[in-house]
Amino acid sequence: MQNFQVDGAPYRNVIARFGPTQGPLLVIGAHYDADHDTPGADDNASGIAGLLELARLLGVHPPPRPVELVAYSLEELPYFRTESMGSVQHARALVEARRDVQLMIAMEMIGYFRDDPGSQSFPVQALSALYPDRGNFIAVVGRFGDFSALRRVKALFTGATDLPVESINAPRSVTGIDFSDHASYWHFGIPALMITDTSFFRNPNYHGAGDTPDTLDYARMAKVVSGVYAVTQAF
Repeated sequence: MQNFQVDGAPYRNVIARFGPTQGPLLVIGAHYDADHDTPGADDNASGIAGLLELARLLGVHPPPRPVELVAYSLEELPYFRTESMGSVQHARALVEARRDVQLMIAMEMIGYFRDDPGSQSFPVQALSALYPDRGNFIAVVGRFGDFSALRRVKALFTGATDLPVESINAPRSVTGIDFSDHASYWHFGIPALMITDTSFFRNPNYHGAGDTPDTLDYARMAKVVSGVYAVTQAF
């Protein structure tokens, strides 16, 4: 548990550690807060469900390297992109402890998939010529500097599941590239990626009352977890 205070109120990150205590660290996280009073099934109960299943898998099959699973508070507004985010608190603590962090992965909305044509949109129209127009894939998202890490993660995903995987390295000026906790680690020089169903570029229920459990695709969510689990074993 990592406790901290924001505006005089207590908050906490929930941390679970697996594998050996020495060696380069892999951090996998998801935020557990939701936007205001919305149900938050995809954003981001889906990511937390994935984190819990990873914890079960790693408890049965410990990874060969140190892994921290972190459930973050305060990812949503009004704290988004501020120093108060739970992920900022965690990243800063790792730097202060001089931990060698090889990679951080944020699971940000991993449960909404659609197979109908035209169900996937993009922040830049030109991307529609490079990626599928059906929202039936999971995306691995990173900045330009994390290109090699992204390629490795994508390869491990592809080897572990038949779920289509798309990837993008892009500057933060592209809308959505930094829309989760992974960006907090960039501020501290830590390589970080996001695993996502692309949020509002696919899911019409984003930050709304319709973001309910019945809209999620649990079979494909499980495949996302299988891909992330493969990363913990072989990255």
